[in-house]
Amino acid sequence: MQLEGNLIKMRTKLESPVKYFLRLGENEILLNDFIGKEISLIYNGQINCISCGKRTKTSFGQGFCYNCLQTAPEAGESVVRPELSKAQFGIARDMEWAEKHDLIEHIVYLAVSSEVKVGVTRNHQIPTRWIDQGASFAIQLAKTPNRHIAGVIEVFLKKHFTDKTNWRAMLKNEVAKDLDLVKQKEKVYGLLPLELKNYFDPDNKITEIEYPVISYPKTVKSIGFDKSSKIEGKLTGIKGQYLIFENNLVLNIRKHNGYFVQFINQL
Repeated sequence: MQLEGNLIKMRTKLESPVKYFLRLGENEILLNDFIGKEISLIYNGQINCISCGKRTKTSFGQGFCYNCLQTAPEAGESVVRPELSKAQFGIARDMEWAEKHDLIEHIVYLAVSSEVKVGVTRNHQIPTRWIDQGASFAIQLAKTPNRHIAGVIEVFLKKHFTDKTNWRAMLKNEVAKDLDLVKQKEKVYGLLPLELKNYFDPDNKITEIEYPVISYPKTVKSIGFDKSSKIEGKLTGIKGQYLIFENNLVLNIRKHNGYFVQFINQL
């Protein structure tokens, strides 16, 4: 089997285990079917911006050309730092885009990829956001009417929880499984000031996520197309947005958004 196109972060579907779809331009393939098999990914040297489509020598911010990094709404500062969103005041790179992405319900959550972390995502990105981070467990904390307020809550809680994923520990499946997320959520409620308690979500449902992995690496060695145009080997698992190969090698698909790649599998 051979497919080619510009890489886009994998589409996922919450099942047990998660289903992963590798996307190459308009082509899409269920990657779970290739776990335990030899695959090759060949990069031809071409990168296209995921926003404007133009060729770029360097990819910025996981897939943008430099101009789009500076101007595209999907590359704005509030994407990484939600508290900086000013869409509620009518200020944005593109208000039409902001109305669909910033001025909608957002979820503040706790997730466990290795340790407990706090995060923010748009309501329709649940559970995709958790899967992309390689979370094993997650619980919703608050629902807010816009991105800014969710970011304010996140900033407040970063004094008590990390907001980063330890990707190496996540890929080695070093997960603190004895954590009680409901108790952690109760702790959050006690920490929040009154004006932020108004957004607290009383639903204590915990989402558990299982990943299609035959074996987890004991150590982690990151590989990428900037150093090697051909990546091949036995695919032993998928977690987060990473492909796990034998010999402890891992490839971050999202980091290579826009790279033109050929996928080959010898059945």
